[in-house]
Amino acid sequence: MKIVIAGASGFLGQALAQDLIGRGHRIVQLVRRPPKSPSEVEWHPERGELDPAVLSGADAVISLSGAGIEDKRWTPEYRRILLDSRVQPTTTIATTLAGVPEQRRPAVFLSASAIGFYGERGDQPLPEGATHGTGFLADLVVQWEAATAPAVEAGVRVCTLRTGLVLAASGGLLKRMIPLFKFGIGGKLGAGTQYQAWITLADEIGAIRHALETEAVSGPVNLVGPDPVRNEDFVRALGSVLHRPSIFPTPAFGLRLVLGQFADEGVLVSQRVIPQVLQDSGYAFEHDNLEAALRWAVAH
Repeated sequence: MKIVIAGASGFLGQALAQDLIGRGHRIVQLVRRPPKSPSEVEWHPERGELDPAVLSGADAVISLSGAGIEDKRWTPEYRRILLDSRVQPTTTIATTLAGVPEQRRPAVFLSASAIGFYGERGDQPLPEGATHGTGFLADLVVQWEAATAPAVEAGVRVCTLRTGLVLAASGGLLKRMIPLFKFGIGGKLGAGTQYQAWITLADEIGAIRHALETEAVSGPVNLVGPDPVRNEDFVRALGSVLHRPSIFPTPAFGLRLVLGQFADEGVLVSQRVIPQVLQDSGYAFEHDNLEAALRWAVAH
């Protein structure tokens, strides 16, 4: 397949592009600078600029664009960056897709999303049909997913990929946690009773391929493993895998002091998310329990 990818330079995007290329697919990367290779094409989503010829004749488009949720404190200015860096690329791709002649239009558009859609939900199981929650992240995700509407209305199969905590030592939250545990100062975050929905990087890539190739899959897709756990159980398992103690908790007030609003919406929030669409459509998880997932993740 010919697959156009936006956001291929990030932690997830690099892994996905490498996997797809290894499987014989042709990848075209959308970049916001002069191209450095024939596989790159310049675009400017902040201005709504994307040449329709880039998408014409492609089989699929994948957008993983977005500034890092946990990279900076959520000042009003950075909240605007977080929103614009997601909505503008998604809108530009969706509207451009809608303008490509039907016989040349890509059949599927996979758009990154996040389980932040659900907000704080305690112990409530959250399949894709659950309503959205409240808070900045939930509102951001609602607008992010709504930006795909022009592609949906044009008849493109659209999947919004609601990703949870992606486990790999090479990136994401685990990259930050492992050194703490190795120094013997790891522990639960806040009360530790909040549910965390996780997925290994291997299954994240596998689930994206599954959504890409499975015509019956459309709409929201929870990219999480089948075994969401409480944070206290997560850190206990990580300590066990690393053969290190997990007895030094980080109090909620400390997290709020360091992380600001992200502490409540991204770390202390409880989201018991269920991958119902993946399971119902026959996806077979490579890592379906936490300990096996962490053993794989710390090695990758």
